[in-house]
Amino acid sequence: MDLQRISNIKRKTKETDISIQLNIDGEGDYKINTGIPFFDHMLSLFSAHGFFDLSVDAKGDIEVDFHHTVEDIGIVLGEAFNSALGDRKGIVRYGYAVTPMDESLAYVALDLSNRPYLIYNIPPNIIPYGNFGIQLAKEFFKSFAIKSGMNLHINVSYGEDVHHVLEAIFKALGRALSQAVKFDERIKSILSTKGIL
Repeated sequence: MDLQRISNIKRKTKETDISIQLNIDGEGDYKINTGIPFFDHMLSLFSAHGFFDLSVDAKGDIEVDFHHTVEDIGIVLGEAFNSALGDRKGIVRYGYAVTPMDESLAYVALDLSNRPYLIYNIPPNIIPYGNFGIQLAKEFFKSFAIKSGMNLHINVSYGEDVHHVLEAIFKALGRALSQAVKFDERIKSILSTKGIL
């Protein structure tokens, strides 16, 4: 299919000012500036391993904490994918990836069903890393799943270092989403017996 799947989404509130440009059919080029270096690293991994061209420019009240900025980037990134995907005709819809990172192993399965849901199973013995933790990452994944219309299941079988756990998740998410957005010439319309997502 000869189709440009790109989007440019902006969101400004009293807490954050975010601009995201996305090309789903990219090469994994990224320019990420969230004001939170660890989060920049995670989004860069997502972009590179999903082969999405992604630009994120965000300013937020990170002097208060990171929550508003992380959550709102999830919202805008979800809207960017939803916009770029359009009617979702012809896409594979489902994606799955298993990704290791040192002692951690992450499984991500997803469905671009327009029925958002998040399952987030993480081992209880995670060693903290700075002030970007497992729960904060969950807020991003929740917002991203809701606004993109994605049923997202994240399961980490084992892991200790939060950096390694989150790195495995973000890489797996990029890889799984890259599968789901691909076109399959056998899919003539929407891959659903209902005829609509």
